[in-house]
Amino acid sequence: MTVGVVGGGLTGLAAHHYLREMGVESHLFEADSEPGGVVQSRRVEGRVLDLGPQRTRLTPTLAELVESLGLGDELREAADVPLYVYHHGKLRRVPQTPREAVATDLISWPAKLRVLLEPLTGPPRDDETVEEFLTRTFGSEVARNYFGPLYGGLYGSHPDEMPMGYSLSRALDSAGIEGSVLLSVAKKALSGRDPPPIASFDAGLQRLPEALAEAHAGSVRLGAPVRGVRRAGTGEGGDEGDRPRFVLETPDDEVAVRDLVVTTPADVTADLFRDLAPDSAAALDDLRYNPQVLVHLRSDADLTGAGYQVQYDESFRTLGTTWNASLLDRDGVYTCYLGGARNPELVEWGDDRLESVAAREFEAITGESARALSVHRLERGMPAYDRSWTALDRVSMPEGVHLCTNYAARAGIPGRIREAKAVAGRLAETA
Repeated sequence: MTVGVVGGGLTGLAAHHYLREMGVESHLFEADSEPGGVVQSRRVEGRVLDLGPQRTRLTPTLAELVESLGLGDELREAADVPLYVYHHGKLRRVPQTPREAVATDLISWPAKLRVLLEPLTGPPRDDETVEEFLTRTFGSEVARNYFGPLYGGLYGSHPDEMPMGYSLSRALDSAGIEGSVLLSVAKKALSGRDPPPIASFDAGLQRLPEALAEAHAGSVRLGAPVRGVRRAGTGEGGDEGDRPRFVLETPDDEVAVRDLVVTTPADVTADLFRDLAPDSAAALDDLRYNPQVLVHLRSDADLTGAGYQVQYDESFRTLGTTWNASLLDRDGVYTCYLGGARNPELVEWGDDRLESVAAREFEAITGESARALSVHRLERGMPAYDRSWTALDRVSMPEGVHLCTNYAARAGIPGRIREAKAVAGRLAETA
């Protein structure tokens, strides 16, 4: 049995790693000359800047992977620190414990009391939006000022454009939350279990995909885009059970494989399967990503916390800012996010204009001056998980093709690693 892995982002590299670890022959193909996909890190003026995700949670599965790659000494961990929402002219602390929930000025006392009715409101409904669900269960003020900025801001989508069945319901299921969210959170708090620590690496998050690529250098092909996928002929060889089903076409050669793990973005996947699965390709074309701009700032601000999200009724173009300086001891670095579904045109703006907006709004929100270090554009910043996601119902890939992607499941590094390991495990069982 031979498996082809298309895409050398973190998901593809992790899937390839687990396949080889489980004794399955696999080959990975990545169009770019370096591994990582959106997980990229650079040094500017001696400072480490992450150009995609800024940190991760060191879940047990991720911790095991880090240890197996010998990266333990390069880990940089952080304790949970305050997170803020900017609303009505002030940074307001997001409550993370019941005591903080009582004391917070992010929501009013009537809204706090309204939250207590959540266990009586019923489970999520697939036909409602995230905004409708949060309003129905927690009340409009909590939905608008608390959950909305945190969840919608993460993806750059407005919660009233995000169907529950394709977004938050999946996150709740993954977190093992059934029934009341409030009671589930209370049980976890009473159990005394701390969440996994926040983590990165001394050289930035790209160190993880780099280590995965290095560990399997002989079977990871960088700068090798897959130009096409076709069905293998009946004379390709092999026994009936492991006979190749597909041929991958690259600029240099062709590789026959029995199974395919596809980790590429929706539009790239659509192009690969336009002939083999035209209806699925057309559906994948409909999925929207929110473009994002990351502007890294340098500031002497003495701010303690993880950062802030901007409440979506505010007039700022900034969606939120990560305080890398405080969170991970990155010397004076702050990362501002702009664009999203609200202002997708910002990805077309020039660097000078984006730098000016980011620095000016950072000062308006925090009261601290800053200067720009870099500008990085992500045309596919995050899956929108908006109404276009109903197109997934029309996706049916050929037997032997396994989508292992953030648009078909959850985004976030722990979720990607977990899914990659699960897909590898299922394939290993059939090897």
